[in-house]
Amino acid sequence: MAKEIERKYLVKDSSYKSNSTETYICQGYITTNKEGVVRVRIKEDKGYLTIKGKNRGSVRLEYEYPIPVTEAKEIIENLCKKPIIEKKRYTVKAEDGHIWEIDEFMGDNEGLVVAEIELSSETEDYILPEWVGDEVTDDVRYYNSNLMTNPYKNWD
Repeated sequence: MAKEIERKYLVKDSSYKSNSTETYICQGYITTNKEGVVRVRIKEDKGYLTIKGKNRGSVRLEYEYPIPVTEAKEIIENLCKKPIIEKKRYTVKAEDGHIWEIDEFMGDNEGLVVAEIELSSETEDYILPEWVGDEVTDDVRYYNSNLMTNPYKNWD
């Protein structure tokens, strides 16, 4: 059984960019409900089909499969709900060895920047970089699937 253990944080400043790699991501959702989501993603020139279960705190089931990018484009265009989520992802290797992924959202979610760290256990220790702000792991507004239906531009 594949599990994803992930914590999410807001980002205080853009200093993470000085030591990062940048990737463009486009993703759409075939289905979203309280039990999980089915997502199609294009990351640079690769396609992925991902099935994610319901969040239970920072843990959920996740299954991801590579698919041809041409098929991913067709699925996003023809089968996914709109709008599509677009973002720039910055990857940073922290001093403690953990990998941080920082997403700068585009379109209706422009201005939102969220950092994520994947862990091997819920009790794993890690160090917060200086650019990391408040934790939002349990705030459903920050789920990418919810940003599609309630974009950041509509928040108070």
